[in-house]
Amino acid sequence: MRYRLYHTPEWRPTALLDALAAEDVAVEILADPSRPPSTGLPTVVVLGPETLPTMSAADFEGLWRTGAVPVGIGDAWAPDIPEGVAGERLSAFLPSHAGPRRFLVAFRTALRESAARLHAARAAAHLAARSGELAELTAIGIQLTTEKDYRALLDKILANARRVTRADAGSLYLVEPDGRGRHRLRFCLTQNDSRPTVEFQERTMAIDHESMAGHVAATGTALVIEDVHDLPPDTPYHFNPAFDNQLSYRTRSMLVLPMPNHRGEIRGVLQLINRKRTAGVPLPSPDAVAREVVPFDGHAVELATALASLAAVALENSQLYEEIERLFDGFVRAAVTAIEQRDPVTSGHSERVADMTVRLAQAVDRSELPPFHAVRFSPAQLRELRYASLLHDFGKVAVREKVLAKEKKLYDSDLALIRERHAFLVRTAQWQFEKARATHLERHGTRGYAELLEALAAAQQQELAHLDQFLAIVVAANEPSVLPTAAEAGLAGFAEETYRSLDGATRPLLSEDEFRLLRIPQGTLDDQERRHLEDHVRHTYAFLQRIPWTEHLRAVPDIAYGHHEKMDGGGYPQGLRGAEILLPTRLMTVADIFDALTAQDRPYKPALPASRALALLEEEARAGAVDPHVLTLFVEAEVYRGMAAE
Repeated sequence: MRYRLYHTPEWRPTALLDALAAEDVAVEILADPSRPPSTGLPTVVVLGPETLPTMSAADFEGLWRTGAVPVGIGDAWAPDIPEGVAGERLSAFLPSHAGPRRFLVAFRTALRESAARLHAARAAAHLAARSGELAELTAIGIQLTTEKDYRALLDKILANARRVTRADAGSLYLVEPDGRGRHRLRFCLTQNDSRPTVEFQERTMAIDHESMAGHVAATGTALVIEDVHDLPPDTPYHFNPAFDNQLSYRTRSMLVLPMPNHRGEIRGVLQLINRKRTAGVPLPSPDAVAREVVPFDGHAVELATALASLAAVALENSQLYEEIERLFDGFVRAAVTAIEQRDPVTSGHSERVADMTVRLAQAVDRSELPPFHAVRFSPAQLRELRYASLLHDFGKVAVREKVLAKEKKLYDSDLALIRERHAFLVRTAQWQFEKARATHLERHGTRGYAELLEALAAAQQQELAHLDQFLAIVVAANEPSVLPTAAEAGLAGFAEETYRSLDGATRPLLSEDEFRLLRIPQGTLDDQERRHLEDHVRHTYAFLQRIPWTEHLRAVPDIAYGHHEKMDGGGYPQGLRGAEILLPTRLMTVADIFDALTAQDRPYKPALPASRALALLEEEARAGAVDPHVLTLFVEAEVYRGMAAE
């Protein structure tokens, strides 16, 4: 091991210094004794009798910080030597008249002390570097684990691997099924500091020994290549220069690593290119590559290998997270399908409401006007809002199907019964006509028959017309529209009439339930049916509450629960007012009403054009039912475009 000894100009015992030089000690005069050059070698600084008294405490501290060990020379305990110097700031203090042996012992002791201090400093620096690297890998692992965006995760994996190894460029390949029971590699990402605008085309490649990435994926063994243009002739893989030729780039050193998960399965391949002496230095030319690019050493391989394993686990977690999201999304869509199969007339309603609600939330994000200027929806909140919108009517699965699909005021079976009653009464009138005619002929023959027949025919025609009027009024009243006063009065008259059934009992022409249903003022449902249908909101909430939502989706039940609330408190089921209704719910409410008004598939009402639906929503806003700010944004952002006829 080499050593260095510096001394001040006034002290120069030639024979002693020559003896030290013979022991592999480099001896040199030091002009500024407090600033020895940093050589990385064990160093002793000899401070002569003239220099020693001039040294300050800061000068000594500077020496010790560089690893140089000071030795003082002077008159024994001269009064001008600072107090405590020999004991605290010097490795040794020798009088000028000390003999050569004593000098050598002191110098050798000081050199060993310097070597020990230098070794300790290097060990501490190495430990600090390793601790820093471990902390960095831990931080990277946390960063990768918490990243939910799959594409962003890939970008972070490659960027961090390049950063810790000082790689100028790199590529990332992922293992995926090929659809035939085997696997292939997908080239899915590339980065290059020297060619930052590089464009690439995703492609797949076989897992075989033709390419370096394929070889590593097939064998699970890393490749550390000093120069890809100087591969041994017996290597099964080869370097493809197409990328270099396309970008006028020069690839030299390369590190290709497998990315195994915790089960040892290869999830991808990490390819790092051109390790640089200094991070951040671009490589614009082959000369720069020759000057700056170095091989990937063992330490770089160790760091990158650890990161590749972290990345594989993070990738697997991210893919699992996406699979769970796809699974849940499939469940949500299956739930929506279940709703629509029970209520085919509203098919597509939930999807349309979800699309409009999310678009309206995105319009809120863009708005700089009050009250939305401080409101922003994160991607997670938009997903939460979409799920709530898709599932807002799921509680209809608990609504009786005949109520859910009721198109008219009467159920089909009820109207069929009235038609049969009408047909029975028509047949009865015809039978009575024939019976009266036959009885006259039997008793009186043809005497007065013509006059009787004329009277009977007139009475029959009047009765049949009355019955037809009865059926026509019932059919008209059965439509889900406002009942005219005249029709209601006629309906009431028929409700007071009776007829004799086959069993001889006297029965009302319209039962109380039939009359009550036909007098429904608006829509097709009576109060009891409406309350039953409105209970779908409670059923929705109860169902959604049972789902163990993640932290980012926990508001789905509450958002869906309030979609029939009104700003003035007139909604249901809770009677919430104003700000008590969640903003996401207020967005959904506007979209829900608009789609209900404009839907083409509701047989119990005609579809309104968008302009008319917006006008009705404006009336609702003026009446205090819907949020006017939300409606204004809905109109200004034209969220409804493409959802209904203009």
